[in-house]
Amino acid sequence: MIAVLLVDDHPVVRAGVRGMLAGEPDIAVVGESASAAEAVTAVRAVRPDVVLMDLRMPGVDGAAATADVLAVAPGTRVVVLTTYETDGDILRAVEAGAAGYLLKDVSRAELVDAVRGAARGETVLAPSVAGRVLRQLRHPRPVTLSPREVDVLRLVAQGLSNGEIGLRLHITEATVKTHLLRAFAKLGVTDRTAAVTTAMAAGLLPF
Repeated sequence: MIAVLLVDDHPVVRAGVRGMLAGEPDIAVVGESASAAEAVTAVRAVRPDVVLMDLRMPGVDGAAATADVLAVAPGTRVVVLTTYETDGDILRAVEAGAAGYLLKDVSRAELVDAVRGAARGETVLAPSVAGRVLRQLRHPRPVTLSPREVDVLRLVAQGLSNGEIGLRLHITEATVKTHLLRAFAKLGVTDRTAAVTTAMAAGLLPF
């Protein structure tokens, strides 16, 4: 029996995934968590074979939560289940140790096969994600940030708001947002935290 833990901050999504897995003779959903902290606690308690992990949750995101789960239970297979498929999101999840990356438009049959594959030790990737990973491996694109984008991200890393960053750099808050959006696009991410962590990992932002 493959024990599965569901991690998603939306109860409706968890109920939907539970329903998709219901009735499979070799799969049992043994728990649900709405946050990264709950996920770590649940993993300690139920020791699942596979964790289906949302990527975007309040507080600690799915990539960081994946690393936390694997630190507690290295043998657990974490499969990201998300609506996001930017290069930065995929890279962070894989670097954190995720065994798979699926999109939430996955069919029931595909989800069941992915759970079984992950439990067998296989890497399971949505076709579009697999293509992105292969392209990234074959043709990695160097990313460069402008000096002002680096300045803005450095202040984001210090916890400053857009307004505070604008005051510090003597630019408008709208200009700060523009620099952030450009940095997001270059780094392949969609939020401030991911931008900072990705830029640091790429050596574009001093620690």
